[in-house]
Amino acid sequence: MASPRTITIVALSVALGLFFVFMGTIKLTPRLSRDAYNEMKRAYKSYVRALPMLKKMGVSSILLRKSIGALEVACGIVMTLVPGRPKDVANFLLLLLVLAVLFFHQLVGDPLKRYAHALVFGILLTCRLLIARQPEELPPEKRMLSVNGEEQPLIHEAAPEKGKMKVS
Repeated sequence: MASPRTITIVALSVALGLFFVFMGTIKLTPRLSRDAYNEMKRAYKSYVRALPMLKKMGVSSILLRKSIGALEVACGIVMTLVPGRPKDVANFLLLLLVLAVLFFHQLVGDPLKRYAHALVFGILLTCRLLIARQPEELPPEKRMLSVNGEEQPLIHEAAPEKGKMKVS
């Protein structure tokens, strides 16, 4: 049976992955929702206007929106389908992306209700990454220490606690 930690990581990975595939697709095409797509276009125009440095670098609102959307779709697919370390890399990239989006929202002075979802999903990405990077706890019978080629139980488990008797 899978551990609760594994179930949590898988559930968060799939949910977050599907969310970012959905949001990235909305940034790339109007097929899912024309209203949401038009709102994204408007928002990214305001982000580029608020950061003239992007204009100087040749980054248009279309390029910014499509780049972020493509990165969200790609990382969302990895989070949903690919096992192992690439999932953690995608998680980290999405977390950086969420931080950038939060910065953009603050820069243009959006109210909290416009970026609350980004805040919540940033917290979820952080939690998923922290849980995934925690070392797996081994059952007591597998906690052994190799000394001179011999397996021995860890010291704190081998000796009974002071003042307590070991009952077999």
